[in-house]
Amino acid sequence: MPHSPLALRIANDIIARIGMGEFGTGSHLATEVLAKRFEVSRSPVREALAILCDRGVIENRRNRGFFVLPTAGRTAGETGLEPVGPCESDPYYELAEDWLKDRIGADQTEQAIRDRYSLTRAQAQDLLSRASREGWAEPKPGYGWKLRQVAKTAEAFEEIYRFRAVIEPAALLEPSFRFDRTVAASLRRTQELLASGDLDGLAPAAMTAAGAAFHEGIIRMSGNPMFFYALERANQLRRLAEYRLKVDPQRIAVQSREHLEMLDLLARGDNLEAAHLMRRHLSGALASKSPVVHPRSNDTGRTA
Repeated sequence: MPHSPLALRIANDIIARIGMGEFGTGSHLATEVLAKRFEVSRSPVREALAILCDRGVIENRRNRGFFVLPTAGRTAGETGLEPVGPCESDPYYELAEDWLKDRIGADQTEQAIRDRYSLTRAQAQDLLSRASREGWAEPKPGYGWKLRQVAKTAEAFEEIYRFRAVIEPAALLEPSFRFDRTVAASLRRTQELLASGDLDGLAPAAMTAAGAAFHEGIIRMSGNPMFFYALERANQLRRLAEYRLKVDPQRIAVQSREHLEMLDLLARGDNLEAAHLMRRHLSGALASKSPVVHPRSNDTGRTA
């Protein structure tokens, strides 16, 4: 029986996270936790974990759950998994792309989504619920769904980055800021891997997630939860436009080196210089990503 594109995407993403050191040998992969992280139901997560068990990446310990095996630090290709592109096979990304390219209208029904993408009722509900959580779809009063214009235009996309360029540097200067060396060490391991440029087998979604995790990890150190809530929401809203973004390994390496420089500055207590670097970093990310809203054949971008 062929595996679903969503389960394959999750399986590839888990392998990439193992490769980046996020999930080390012996790590427990809890179905419910992964479902929340990938913003899906538990069914595709269970399917993904079964795929990884078959490939020898993880093992299912009776009455304990799934755990990463010592030999799991391999690429998707080495485990026999075919990489799945984010906008090619997954109905969620197909819906996002159709909306971005104006191939569908703003007013939709669950049945219309089911028919267009050949989904079951549960799959359509998961898809629409995820779009709702990411801020670009909302249920209409009584019946049907409305797809929102959020981050669909170049102006809205740039507004998100200008907003981030205000709040993220400011968070570093909060009186309550406390540098967390344990969190920083975890962020550093991932960013050092990305900075090396050795990205073979790493899923684009995992690289994008690593960039978001860095910024969210740093802003949490501000001690002011409002900064984190604002960034988390902004990151959700920008995902819609970034689904069509192609990952450029060279740009990721540059971005990750800037991340490492920020960590060095914060570790020395030079938060003011780190804040200046953060603003320049986000301005550079916007400059490289803004064409994604009006795509050209060679669009590339960063994952800040």
